[in-house]
Amino acid sequence: MRIDLHTHSSVSDGTESPAELVAAAVASGLDVLALCDHDTFDGLAEATAAGARLGVAVLHGIEVSTQRHGHSVHVLGYGCRQDDEALQAELAHVRAGRSGRVPAMLANLARFGMPVPPEVLARQVGDSPSVGRPHVADAMVELGYVADRREAFDSWLGDDKPIFVGRYAAPLGRALDLIKAAGGVAVIAHPWGRMSRDQLTPGLLADLAAAGRLDGVEVDHQDHDEATRAELRALADRLGLLATGSSDYHGVGKLDHDLGCNTTDPDVLGEIRRRVAGRGGRLDGSDAAAV
Repeated sequence: MRIDLHTHSSVSDGTESPAELVAAAVASGLDVLALCDHDTFDGLAEATAAGARLGVAVLHGIEVSTQRHGHSVHVLGYGCRQDDEALQAELAHVRAGRSGRVPAMLANLARFGMPVPPEVLARQVGDSPSVGRPHVADAMVELGYVADRREAFDSWLGDDKPIFVGRYAAPLGRALDLIKAAGGVAVIAHPWGRMSRDQLTPGLLADLAAAGRLDGVEVDHQDHDEATRAELRALADRLGLLATGSSDYHGVGKLDHDLGCNTTDPDVLGEIRRRVAGRGGRLDGSDAAAV
């Protein structure tokens, strides 16, 4: 069984609709796919329906934008009840922070001689309720300012680059608690890829695990080299954390992250299912009426 627990659709910053994403999963030989769009559940109904038609199990996920001491941390939530009022309120706050900084980023781009007309950005955003830097990056690509998203972030949009503008993100501890309270399982995405061990230290992960606030870490990810994966997997084993693997697929918007390039062990998915069921969450199409 091939299981990819971290993918994105055009409802956030992917380049394929939820149904197109599921069709791509079929073509890639996946049996199970988790849709984890940024800070929104809006693509899950379409993806679940496509999965039922095409024979792929679509798991209900989300990637929540969080921060700790000013550093960005992304948390994957699996099986959250999507009608949970506290979680939905926090997600709305995060999305407002995303969209609220866009005018300032566009003004910065204009100052550097790279104006982005509103209609160009609108084409990239489409119907997404979760507007973010990847959409700005895609507009820069369309206008010929950069070759691809990677160049846009490496040169202009990254956290320490000239166009960056800060925004609200949920405090890490609060996000973990909200996911669990909504019946979900919380896994930190690519913990040692974009952040160093200085921010997400083994000690911090141990404290979160001991307190029952953190369920797992994403070990097999394209941002982790083999040595990092081995170290992180050993740490997860010591702490009793689940170790997941996934592609973090965004379609053509993210290089070298092909569907199924990393996968999750079926036993790990089984444990995620058990925890979601025990917490009263909803993980897959059997609960589609609750989407």
